[in-house]
Amino acid sequence: MRPTIVLVHGAFAESASWDRVIDPLMEHGHAVVAAANPLRGLATDAAAVSDLVRTIDGPVVLVAHSYGGAVMSNVDPDAGDIVGLVYANAFAPDAGENCFQLAAMFPGSMLGEQTSRPVPRSDGTTDLYVASEPFHEIFCADLPAPRAALMCATQRPATQEALVEPSGERPLWKRVPSWFLIGEQDHTIPAALQHFMAERAGARRTVEIPGASHAAAVSNPGPAAELILQAAALPAV
Repeated sequence: MRPTIVLVHGAFAESASWDRVIDPLMEHGHAVVAAANPLRGLATDAAAVSDLVRTIDGPVVLVAHSYGGAVMSNVDPDAGDIVGLVYANAFAPDAGENCFQLAAMFPGSMLGEQTSRPVPRSDGTTDLYVASEPFHEIFCADLPAPRAALMCATQRPATQEALVEPSGERPLWKRVPSWFLIGEQDHTIPAALQHFMAERAGARRTVEIPGASHAAAVSNPGPAAELILQAAALPAV
């Protein structure tokens, strides 16, 4: 039975960010679900993805971008038959780490107080957007300006609280094989950090895309789909 591919978007994006990756996966006979990541809190977001996985029969390969990688790392290992993890320009935190903390470990991230737009909410949380002017350079510098403008206009905010919430005690990458796709010109999650996390996770394979931005799976859907298909083709050990 071919694995179902569950795609988890990150902060400042939405499910449609996977559009160009979905077709080649389906052409190879995989069922694909682009999960709606709530972006409200790390534990609750991971619970939402876990609940989705519980409804899927057969093996599952989880694929995540950006903050979605932290969510994926916190999915309940007993939610289903999870056979592979693909981190696409994504965080892979260890226990107790948070996204902001990790992003500061290596130089290169351009996302910070001066380049984000906070929106205080009535429930006491704060939504964070990438500010419009630097969005193209920070998030998707290798995409045409009209596409970047569309992505900026449709970005979904994550709460600041989610991005500083400590990761759980049982990172999924410690028990499930992982693959990493790294855009070498990522101005959101430094490529050096991604290489560090891939090595720490004992990644089966790491694919580096020279010149690719944080949105590498959007600008380079072919290599992204190929890596996902490799993860779906190999049995877990």
